[in-house]
Amino acid sequence: MGADRQPTAARVLVVDDEPDILELLELALLRMGLQVDHATNVREALQQLDSKPYNLCLTDMRLPDGDGLEVVRYIASHHADVPVAVITAHGNMENAVSVLKAGAFDYLSKPVALEQLRALVKAALKLPQQTVVVREGVRTLLGRSPAMEKVRDLIERVARSQAPVHISGESGSGKELAARLIVEKSARRDQPFVAVNCGAIPENLMESEFFGYRKGAFTGAEKDRDGFFQAASGGTLFLDEVADLPLSMQVKLLRAIQEKKVRKVGATQEEAVDVRIISATHHALAERVQQGKFRQDLYYRLNVITLPMPPLREMRDDIAEVASQLLVRLRYDEKVEFSPAALQALGHYDFPGNVRELENVIERALALCSNGLITPADLQLAPSSSYEVASKQAMFGGSILPGKQDAVSKYPLTDYLDRIEREAILEALNQTGFNRTAAAKVLGVTFRAMRYRMGRLGITGADEEQ
Repeated sequence: MGADRQPTAARVLVVDDEPDILELLELALLRMGLQVDHATNVREALQQLDSKPYNLCLTDMRLPDGDGLEVVRYIASHHADVPVAVITAHGNMENAVSVLKAGAFDYLSKPVALEQLRALVKAALKLPQQTVVVREGVRTLLGRSPAMEKVRDLIERVARSQAPVHISGESGSGKELAARLIVEKSARRDQPFVAVNCGAIPENLMESEFFGYRKGAFTGAEKDRDGFFQAASGGTLFLDEVADLPLSMQVKLLRAIQEKKVRKVGATQEEAVDVRIISATHHALAERVQQGKFRQDLYYRLNVITLPMPPLREMRDDIAEVASQLLVRLRYDEKVEFSPAALQALGHYDFPGNVRELENVIERALALCSNGLITPADLQLAPSSSYEVASKQAMFGGSILPGKQDAVSKYPLTDYLDRIEREAILEALNQTGFNRTAAAKVLGVTFRAMRYRMGRLGITGADEEQ
C-alpha cells in the first residue's frame, strides 16, 4: 500500500469506424504503454474530447457523419494543446495538405505502417505544452516592427506542427535563421538539423546526395553511404534555394516527402524516414510553377504553411536597433559606437542584401573607423533612392517640385553618370564582401578596369586582391 504511484500514462483518442483499423491502432498504442479511448464518428469524438484530457488524437479522414477535418478544426479551436494526426487514403496528397493546413500535427497513409505510427506518436508526445525559451547561443530574429512580430508569432505556432513550411523572402532576410528557430521551439529540437543548398549540388549527384547509395552502385561507390534524408532522420531537413532543383529531381523529392520513404541508389528496397521538411527560396515559387520550372504538385506539398520574411527596408524603424545589436556582437572594442549621422544614413539606405548586407557593412565599418566612432564615410553605402530624395528635400526646403527631381538628379550629365557608376560598383562590392576581384566579375569588367574606376571615383577601403 505504501508503494509510490506510477505516473499516469498518456491518453490517446482514436477515431475510426473500421473495426480492423481500430483494433490495430489500439493494440499498437497499448503496447507503447498508452491509455487508449476510441470513437466511431465525429459526434462521439467531440464528446470524448470535451469529457476528459487527451495527449493525442488520431482520426480517420472518412467518418459516417462527417470527416476528420471537423475533428481537426474543433481541436484547433477548443483544445489547441492536443496534437492531432489524420489517417488518409493512400496517395491522397490533397487530403494530406488540407489537414495540415487545418492544424493537424501530421498524417498517416493507409495501410498504416506501425513503424511510422510509433515514430509519429513519440514525436507528438514530446511536443512542448508552452512556449519554449530559445537556448543560449542560438541567434534570434532582431527587430520589433509589426512585420517581425508577426513572423515570431507564426514561428511559435508552426513549431508545434509537423507540416512542411516554406519560407519566402529576399536574400539575406534571415530564412535559415527562421528555420532553425522553428526547430528550436519544436519537439525535434534535440534531433539532427540538416541544411542543404539545392543550387550548389551538381545535377548528376543529386539523387545520391539526397537518398544515399549502395556499395558498387556506380564507379567510386566503395561503401554504403547515407544521404541527406537518412542524416536528418528523426529531425529536420532544410532545403534552401529549393527553386533551383531540376525537374527530374523534383519528381523524386515529391515521392520521398509524400511516402516518407527513400530508396538508395543501387538498392532494391525503400527505407522509411521520419523527416520534417522546411524549404526556402528567394524566388517566387508560384511564378516558377506558371513558367513550368517547378512542379505544381511539389509546390503544394512544400507550401503547406508559408512564412514570409520581410525585407529590412520595410522595417526602417528597426534598422537603428538592429544595427546597434549587431555592433555589440561584432565589435572587438566595446568603445566603438555609431555616430548619429551614421545611424541616420543606415535608416535611409534600402539594403538590397537585407540583414546579411547590414552585418557586412558593420564589419567593414569596424575595420575602417577611427577614434571609436563609426561615421557615414566608414559605412561606404551605395547611394539609395530614399536617401537621395531626403537630401534633396532638405536642399529645397522640405519638398521637391514636380519636374525638379529629374533636373536635380540628371544634370550635369557627367556627375549623374559618375553617381550611377559609383552606385553600381558599391552594390557589387557589398554583395561580394568588398572582394574587388569578385565584384569585377559581377560587373563584367576586368580587375584593372575596376581598380581604375574605383580610384577615379574615390572609392576606398576595399581589400587588396592580386
